[in-house]
Amino acid sequence: MLRKRETAWTPASAWEHVLRNEPLFILDLRNADEFANWRVEGPTQLPTKNVPYFDLLDLDPESEDEDVTEAAMKGIREHLMDELPADRTILAVCPAGHTSAHVAEALRDLDFEAVNLEGGMEAWARFYYWRPVVEEEHYGLYQVVRPARGCLSHVLVSDHRAAVFDPARHIEVYHDFAAEWDARIVSVFDTHLHADHLSGGPALGERSGVPYHLHPFDAIHPVDMVPARMGFEFLRGAQTIHVGQAEVETLHIPGHTLGMVAFLVEGRYLLTGDSLFLESVARPDLGGKADTWTPLLYRSLRELMQLNDDLVVLPGHFSDITMGDDEGRYQARLGELKAHNPGLVKVAEGEEVFGRYIMDSLPELPEAYFDIKRANAGLEEPDEARATELEEGRNACAVSG
Repeated sequence: MLRKRETAWTPASAWEHVLRNEPLFILDLRNADEFANWRVEGPTQLPTKNVPYFDLLDLDPESEDEDVTEAAMKGIREHLMDELPADRTILAVCPAGHTSAHVAEALRDLDFEAVNLEGGMEAWARFYYWRPVVEEEHYGLYQVVRPARGCLSHVLVSDHRAAVFDPARHIEVYHDFAAEWDARIVSVFDTHLHADHLSGGPALGERSGVPYHLHPFDAIHPVDMVPARMGFEFLRGAQTIHVGQAEVETLHIPGHTLGMVAFLVEGRYLLTGDSLFLESVARPDLGGKADTWTPLLYRSLRELMQLNDDLVVLPGHFSDITMGDDEGRYQARLGELKAHNPGLVKVAEGEEVFGRYIMDSLPELPEAYFDIKRANAGLEEPDEARATELEEGRNACAVSG
């Protein structure tokens, strides 16, 4: 329950309430198009209402001393009283947490239990948490989750050394993780040149003074055909990499991109990047060559399907936040995915069936993805405002069939 005088939740606190499935109602005060693009979501369905604040608050534009909380109370009485629950906490959300703070205060004055999302959706976009996938005597593997974007990265720790796979751009998250586990970051890897989010790989490698690894086939913008301008170490298939006592094997599995690589950790955990997800498979059209890349994707997925059914698949993204387990982790046995993942089911039916399925299931390609790839190849350097704009909304790296 809401603690006395608690008026705001940080994104981390909000997530813990959501993860515990506590009664909650979201009142989102952003514009309708922003709300449609992305929202606060959790592993279970969250009752949510979107009411743009300018529809709720009838403020006088010429008044400098109008009480915003009073205006919010008036708007709530006139438009929302019958639609708000009295049996659960209301979380008020806006872009930066300012207007929603007044609305949350107004709700409390009207005897609702209400809190503000501190920092708003801007802070939600920067929120990460991590969970252990496995902790053995000589190594630990951890999943780092960014709920707002559906981004997943992974950190392997052994002998106080850490390797980071698919880091997002807020690289302080990984430094904080390493410090908490008394580990030193020794290498950084990207499974591919990402299109849906800005990679933190090059910056994390540079700041840590360690190599950043990428397959050379991805060191070029697939549309502009301009080579990358950031430094990197070559990744290739069938490599063996050691992180402390832990062993990692690489698999080159083109299709989503030409340089897509998966990582097999200790023969038990498969980091699939954006090739294979829990609920879908990769889209092969990011280079504008879906007809050519779909057969590559088919062969790569067939290769993965030949691996041990007991492998734990750890993807690079999720599209459906409800796919997480009770701890907020996103993982599944390969055998389970072969039986239930629609894309893998189509792979089992043959290349022709799979090809039709893919071409019929391609979602719209976000225009921002081309700019994100340019940035990830070191061809552009977006400032913070532009980076936030490029990453707004859910990821769309999977087919939608």
